Amino acid sequence: MRTCRGGLGTIADVHILLATDVDWIVDEVTAALGGPDTTFTVVREGRLVNKVCRDRVPDLAVLDLQIGSMGGMAVTMDLRHDESAGAYDHVKVLMLLDRHADVHLARRSGAEGWIVKPLDAIRLQRAAEAILTGGVWHNGDLVTPATEPEDVPPIEDLEEAGANPEEQPANAG
Repeated sequence: MRTCRGGLGTIADVHILLATDVDWIVDEVTAALGGPDTTFTVVREGRLVNKVCRDRVPDLAVLDLQIGSMGGMAVTMDLRHDESAGAYDHVKVLMLLDRHADVHLARRSGAEGWIVKPLDAIRLQRAAEAILTGGVWHNGDLVTPATEPEDVPPIEDLEEAGANPEEQPANAG
């Protein structure tokens, strides 16, 4: 574990916990998100993230999907479990995924955002800024509450309004 000084756009005094065991990810993330008002704590084992969060809750945790014996999904679920038990405040999570098929893992774990590798500075910066300001980031898309699936009206409301989804006309050609 090491702590580095580095800022993030217009957001000042940010502490980022980065959990990965891969050097190039450390280099990419610290280069993209680093600046004069940003500090990083780099953790090389997923099992240590919980302890680090108990010592100092980060503003953002950037978690690699695969971190040795405990990856990003398990770490995020562990954070959410301890948060619900009152161990510490909510930790915002940006997960770094290996492939698009891993999106369901990030979603199920409760991460606020995810990016599918390969990484690039612009997506990392936009994702971090979105999550730090209370948004959700899904691999390049800022998701607002209006576009969340939960905001789709229940089918009963559609039927009351005279729209029956099973009787919608379809164009076959």
